[in-house]
Amino acid sequence: MTTTPATQLTRVLVANRGEIARRVLRTCHHLGLATVAVYADPDATAAHVREADAAVRLPGDSPADTYLRADLVVAAARAAGADAVHPGYGFLSENAGFARAVLDAGLTWIGPDPEAIEAMASKTRAKKLMADAGVPLLGPLDPGAVTEAGLPVLVKAAAGGGGRGMRVVETLDELPAALEAAAAEALSAFGDGEVFVEPYLPSGRHVEVQILGDRHGTVWALGTRDCSLQRRHQKVIEEAPAPGLPDALREQLHEAATAAARAIGYTGAGTVEFLVADGQAYFLEMNTRLQVEHPVTEAVHGVDLVALQLAVAEGEALPAEPPPPHGHAVEARLYAEDPAAGWAPQTGTVHRLDVPGADRAHLPGGQPAALRLDSGYETGDTVGVHYDAMLAKVIAWGPTREAAIRRLAAALTRARLHGPATNRELLVRSLEHPGFRTLAGLDTAFYTRHLDTLTRPAGDGRHAAAVAAALADAAHTAARSRLGAGAWRNLRSEDPVRRYRADDGTEYEIRYRPGRNGWTLPGEGGPRVVSVTPDAVVLADTGEVGGVERRYEVGRAGGRVHVDGPHGGLSLAPVSRHPDTTARQAPGSLLAPMPGTVVRVADGLAEGSAVTEGQPLVWLEAMKMEHRILAPASGTLTALHAHPGRQVEVGALLAVVQEETA
Repeated sequence: MTTTPATQLTRVLVANRGEIARRVLRTCHHLGLATVAVYADPDATAAHVREADAAVRLPGDSPADTYLRADLVVAAARAAGADAVHPGYGFLSENAGFARAVLDAGLTWIGPDPEAIEAMASKTRAKKLMADAGVPLLGPLDPGAVTEAGLPVLVKAAAGGGGRGMRVVETLDELPAALEAAAAEALSAFGDGEVFVEPYLPSGRHVEVQILGDRHGTVWALGTRDCSLQRRHQKVIEEAPAPGLPDALREQLHEAATAAARAIGYTGAGTVEFLVADGQAYFLEMNTRLQVEHPVTEAVHGVDLVALQLAVAEGEALPAEPPPPHGHAVEARLYAEDPAAGWAPQTGTVHRLDVPGADRAHLPGGQPAALRLDSGYETGDTVGVHYDAMLAKVIAWGPTREAAIRRLAAALTRARLHGPATNRELLVRSLEHPGFRTLAGLDTAFYTRHLDTLTRPAGDGRHAAAVAAALADAAHTAARSRLGAGAWRNLRSEDPVRRYRADDGTEYEIRYRPGRNGWTLPGEGGPRVVSVTPDAVVLADTGEVGGVERRYEVGRAGGRVHVDGPHGGLSLAPVSRHPDTTARQAPGSLLAPMPGTVVRVADGLAEGSAVTEGQPLVWLEAMKMEHRILAPASGTLTALHAHPGRQVEVGALLAVVQEETA
């Protein structure tokens, strides 16, 4: 790149939060640039605020009042003396009006020109533009002309991204409701209720091309990524390069992405997304910003995409050709969510977030880190209800795809995650699934086919982890009561017992026996207790050579016991011997499955309304995701406590349905 930039940046405001804000801050600091963070009230003590050189408060808690207020963000940049704005991804990153406001304020916009953002902001306009440029695509359909033969179809918001405003329709009867629901969600999320319909290919692969353009006419196609493993049209696991593509198809994707960029005079980093099915590639959309999954491209090509964004914004020229790829990289998004409960987001204090061996401060470029962690949270931070539930991204690089997958699965298994429930176990099982490993089942319907299996309660190591929890808790109690871990009483009438419940509802009842010679477990065939402390337990299998010893670390936080062992982590809630019967709800009660905001109730719904089983009654929004609360049975609504705008905690009573009797 040239060394005489036309614009010299000195202080960059990052108009975002969480892990992307921290990612941008890291590169800025490495380059010697001063940084400014913005924050909503719930983020006052967030990691990105702590790490920036200066921070400006955006009063309020909802995104609409804070991070989506272009006027406030621009005012913050001017007040802090910033001369440039980096939008990150999400929020205002693809808002042409925001880009113009930044430029009109005399600041440097670290992104594509507003006209390029505008050209791709509407997916319907983008498709027409790409068709004119000769880029292959799935053309939009007239909703009124869709027939049974044309199903399934996808209803999709014209603006925004992240899976919002999208519905798969498999029967014609579902189409009107899907159009209405997608439009309502899109209007709430993006301020634009336009939706369109296109053919849906359930077994296609989501493949994208990273592009980078400068102001001197050079456009790079920085290889491919596969992002097929998705939930609710949001990516979960991504990798680069996209595996198993014929060379001719890979070249076609590069050419189509470059044509798309040149068609709108694109500068900066962007991504062109395609659906690949039956050996054909079809244009989906272009994201005029950095992507969440950009680290896998950085690892494979040895570049720092944020540094390149800054250089392009300063007017530097790219070399004629991008660096060649080397090896393979896989990224997993670690969410605070429960995949077995409809991907319900979770909240609470992060008591521990640690991925042993991961480089938290890695600066991309040159030799990739074998294991990298980009996190939005640190130990002690709180996951709230207002924003995305992603805790961190774990990225592994290896010389081959198999090496990268193996390294990532092992890192996730060894991670120490204490606090809200996460999707860690799902990620590990996904990476180890034969359909993913062999590419035979690598498509966007992966979780549709395998979610039940992937979320089934695991037996391996879990009972042993519960044993470790019981023994460590007993030692902890003994130490606190000054009895000593080896104390022994003559008059014990029966073995002590401790009960626990895991996040998936599995209950464990563990009996143990303290004695003069240490701890033992009653019964035959169980593990042998090697050692016990309040913080660690070593158990051994029985065997001819004395058994294989396994160590379990035990911690306590948030009223739970957290056990980390060779099979991963297990979070357990102690179960009282005398359950509180006053906590029971009346039959037919609809409880909030997560904390969030009521955004809608069914039209005309009121006490006394007749409802049918499965009918959506209440729409709850939490962490950028919308959840429908359905009637548990046909009957009469006898109570309605939900109304739009109401903030509710998990377990809050929303409504009661009295089931009809024959």
